Amino acid sequence: MSTVKICETVLRDAHQSLAATRMTTEEMLPIVEKLDAVGYHSLEAWGGATFDSCLRFLNEDPWDRLRKIREKAKNTKLQMLFRGQNILGYRHYSDDVVEYFVQKSIANGIDIIRIFDALNDPRNLKTSIDATKKEGGHVQAAFSYTTSPVHSNEYFAAFAKQLEEMGADSICIKDMSGLLTPYAAYDLVKALKETVKLPVELHTHYTSGLASMTILKAVEAGVDIVDTAISPFAMGTSQAPTEAIVATLAGTPYDTGLDLNKLDEISRYFTPIRESYLKSGLIDPKVLKVDVNALLYQVPGGMLSNLVSQLKAAGKSELLQQVLEEVPRVRADAGYVPLVTPTSQIVGTQAVFNVLTGERYKQVTKEFRGIIHGDYGKTPAPIDPEFSKKILKGEEPITCRPADLLPPELDTLREKMKLYETQEEDVLSYALFEQVATKFFEKRRAKQYGIDAANCDAETKTHIV
Repeated sequence: MSTVKICETVLRDAHQSLAATRMTTEEMLPIVEKLDAVGYHSLEAWGGATFDSCLRFLNEDPWDRLRKIREKAKNTKLQMLFRGQNILGYRHYSDDVVEYFVQKSIANGIDIIRIFDALNDPRNLKTSIDATKKEGGHVQAAFSYTTSPVHSNEYFAAFAKQLEEMGADSICIKDMSGLLTPYAAYDLVKALKETVKLPVELHTHYTSGLASMTILKAVEAGVDIVDTAISPFAMGTSQAPTEAIVATLAGTPYDTGLDLNKLDEISRYFTPIRESYLKSGLIDPKVLKVDVNALLYQVPGGMLSNLVSQLKAAGKSELLQQVLEEVPRVRADAGYVPLVTPTSQIVGTQAVFNVLTGERYKQVTKEFRGIIHGDYGKTPAPIDPEFSKKILKGEEPITCRPADLLPPELDTLREKMKLYETQEEDVLSYALFEQVATKFFEKRRAKQYGIDAANCDAETKTHIV
């Protein structure tokens, strides 16, 4: 038994889960020094959807946000979420872009990079793991937790062992949908601790209402670190509340050593921000509820809201139940892929099409075809050859690491956007989100030269508080 460490998610996943990643740097900075003084194991402050959201909705430079947080957090490790070969985007990028992104992330202040792949294909993690090691960062290799006929504790333990051999410094159970039940968590953590010699961290969501109980059983099984969110941005589709977990473990052999009075001060800072988000509609009350669909259909909160909006746009909201029932069938056809970005969106959209057209796979999205073709990597279960023929219309799927087919991109990207560059990191923003970054660069230049920002594209100047 040993004290349990806490990773605080309020600067990244908590507001990503509840408020569509709209918390601004200006809202974060006044509290960072107090967060830094708590004694957390780490602050998850960057990565995930924050990069896209900064550029697309907040008219902010994500690199500038990282540097400003780093400047104020002098004692606590900063952590980010990294989608392996997808970096922070939605497709695979060439190895030279992945390596340069890792280099710049660490140079700008990141200590721990949590690296995962939607399919749990280790080949999609290799470049980013090697690059993080080269730059002296801490590699937290994560696996996307899910349940299916091919996923078991033995499967995850074997994968964790493989990640340890690839150079991981710690292992993360990434339970993005809140599927991990308390006793299943106990058994999984036990299996991991018996298999690897690395610290194990648990990341789970409150979506299904189980997170606090799941954390407690994981702690009893020997988990080393747990992810929590300060209470104003906890629960719902976010994480379990930091204060509740700290209070639960106080006075036990697992005592976190964190001071509830310091946490209360931080909670009081974030409470009015939460209230303003509720008032503006940025936090939808729906995301604060327990959602049993997560357990029944493995549909994460963000995926559910996406399905609802797609059906609403088609004027077919009444078909939601049919779509929810179709999701597991599509997932099975696709080799039991875990439902996390980008596979959750791909499987969900295909399920919507299957229901709307009244015929399964009458209309196939380019992205779903990509999963079957092998463009995203190796699926957890083999895809039925007959189904593959139907979707690919006879074309052979690829079996190599998808990024092996990508030529180096950095030099070409630098050439294309050299007019906009004001810092070395700009090429990476451009690489991930070309159109969105270009609009951001144009606004930045307009501001620099005193041009009226009203002349810029209104869509990307939207700054929601």
